[in-house]
Amino acid sequence: MPLVAVAATPAPYPAVKAKPAAASSKVTIAMPGDLSFQFKPGAGSQVAATYCLTCHSSAYVSTQPPLDKAHWAAEVTKMRKAYGAAIPDKDAETIVDYLTATYGKS
Repeated sequence: MPLVAVAATPAPYPAVKAKPAAASSKVTIAMPGDLSFQFKPGAGSQVAATYCLTCHSSAYVSTQPPLDKAHWAAEVTKMRKAYGAAIPDKDAETIVDYLTATYGKS
């Protein structure tokens, strides 16, 4: 079988060289849907924001179906065990209680 040469397709946009951030600079990233959205106020909202916003946009929680406490607990456990979220036990309980009270089934 003969070898066929394939020409490289040029990139659709010119290459841009990124400048490294200075060691003292702060970088902020706004996730889609985060521009004016915050967690609903309530006991545990700061703890939830501290750990959940590491990976999720704050709007992500509001798009979930209302779950009961057992299902929110399973979600938090999944984040810890399957995805490695570094949430201490006491804070996991606080997050589950917050999510159940604020975004749970009525």
